[in-house]
Amino acid sequence: MTISVSQTVTAHDLEEMARQMRAFQDLTRELDAIIDSSSDGLWICDADARVIRINPASERINNIKAAEVVGKNMRELLDQGFIDRSAALEALTTRTVVSQLQNREGRKLISTGTPVFDANGDVIRVVVSERDITEIDNLQRELEEQEALRDQFRSHMLELQQADLASRRVIARSPSMVNALKQALKVSTVNSSVLILGESGVGKGLIADLIHKNSSRADKPLIEINCGAIPESLIESELFGYEKGAFTGAQTGGKPGYLELADGGILFLDEIAELPQAAQVKLLRFLENGRVIRLGGTKARNLDVRILAATHRNLDEMVKQGSFRLDLYYRLNVIPIHVPALRERKDCILPLIAHYMDLFGSRDSIRKRLTRAASDALLAYEYPGNVRQLMNICERLVVMAETDLIDIKDLPAEVAVGDGQAAGPAGVWPDEISLQETLDKVERSILEKALAKHGNQVRMAEALGVNQSTIARKLKKHGLG
Repeated sequence: MTISVSQTVTAHDLEEMARQMRAFQDLTRELDAIIDSSSDGLWICDADARVIRINPASERINNIKAAEVVGKNMRELLDQGFIDRSAALEALTTRTVVSQLQNREGRKLISTGTPVFDANGDVIRVVVSERDITEIDNLQRELEEQEALRDQFRSHMLELQQADLASRRVIARSPSMVNALKQALKVSTVNSSVLILGESGVGKGLIADLIHKNSSRADKPLIEINCGAIPESLIESELFGYEKGAFTGAQTGGKPGYLELADGGILFLDEIAELPQAAQVKLLRFLENGRVIRLGGTKARNLDVRILAATHRNLDEMVKQGSFRLDLYYRLNVIPIHVPALRERKDCILPLIAHYMDLFGSRDSIRKRLTRAASDALLAYEYPGNVRQLMNICERLVVMAETDLIDIKDLPAEVAVGDGQAAGPAGVWPDEISLQETLDKVERSILEKALAKHGNQVRMAEALGVNQSTIARKLKKHGLG
C-alpha cells in the first residue's frame, strides 16, 4: 500500500492532537482535584464578577450548593444580602489583592480576592479564597482569658506578699544582722542570682522579700516555693509546667510552671538543697539560656526571671558528697548572704519580742506585758527555731496567759527551764509544768534531731513513720519549719 506525504502528515497531526488532548484532560482533572481538595473555600469569577465556580469547601463554609450561585453576578449576591462585602468586586476595581473580614451567619470569614491578568494586562479572572476563622478566633479568646486569669493570679499573689511584708518589721540591732540587710539592699538593684544561707526560721524569706521590694521588679510577682515541701515526683512539673497529656492526671490544657508565673519577676527557691538531681539539671539549663520547656512539650519559652535561692544546709558538703551539682552551686552562689541565727544576734531578741507581742495583741485586742524574770528567761533562751519560733512563743503568750502580766510560769517549758535544748523525760522540770507541755517538749526535741539529720520533711516522715503533712504541721506548731 502506498501512502502519500500529505496523508502521513495528517495522521501525525491527529496523533499529536490526541496526545495533547489527553494531557489537557489530565491537567484539568489534576487542577479540579487540587481545587476541590482545598480546605480553604475558593470562588472563581470572570472579568464581570460572574461566578464561574466554587469548590466543596466554599459550599460547606457558606452552607450552600454550587448551583445556587454559579452564573450569578457578585453584585447580585451583594444586593440580595447573601454577602455583606465582596473581595471579588473590590479586587476588580482596584486591580490589586484585597483581604476582607466578613461575618456570615455568626461565623467569621477572611476573604482574599486576587485578580488574574492576561498577556495584555487585562483582568480575566478573580480568585477569592476564604477561610473560616471562627474556631481560631474562639481559641484566641480562650487563650486571652487564660492569660488574664494568670495575670490576675499573679497580681493577687503580689498583693498578698506585699500585705504580708507590711505586717512584718525588719528589726536589726546586732551588727551581723545589719550587715545582712545592707547586703540585701545592695543586691536588690541588680539581677544577679543570690544564695541566702542560714538556719531554719532565721528570716531568709524576709531577705528575699526585701530584695524584691527594693528591686526594679517590685511591681512584678515574687513567687516562692519550698523545694522540700513538694513531692519529688511533682517538683519538675510544678517548677517547669507541663503540656496536655504529659502524664497521668495532667490537666486537660496543660499548666504553666512557677518559672512561667514569675516571668518578669523573681522566683524564690527556698530549701534549694532538696531539689532532685533531674530538676537541678533543668534549672541549670534555664539559668544558662533563660529558656524553659514544659514536661511533654517541645516548644522553648523565653522567660525573664531572677532567681533567689535559700537553704539551711551545707551546700559545700553536699557538692563533695555528689548530692548537689557543682555547676548549679556556682550559678546560684553568685552573691551569698548569710542570715545570722537569733542566738548570734542577742541585741535583736527583746525588740523582736516587743514587736510581736504588740502585733498579736493588737490583732486580738489583748494587752499583755512581761515581768523582768520572764524577759530575762526569753533573752537567755537559745531559740533553735530562730525568729519563727520566737513569733510562735509570743503569739502563745498573748493568747494563753491567764493574766495581763506574763511571768515565768506562763512561759513554755523549754524557755522556763532556761535551756535552749529540750530536756529529756528524766530531766528536772519546773513546778506547774503539765503533762501536755512535757510531751510537747519531748516532741520538739525529736523533731529538732530529725530535722538536723534528714534535712527535709519527706525523709523525716519516712524515718519517724508518719506522713509528710503531719511533719509539716508539727514543725509549724513548734516554730521549726
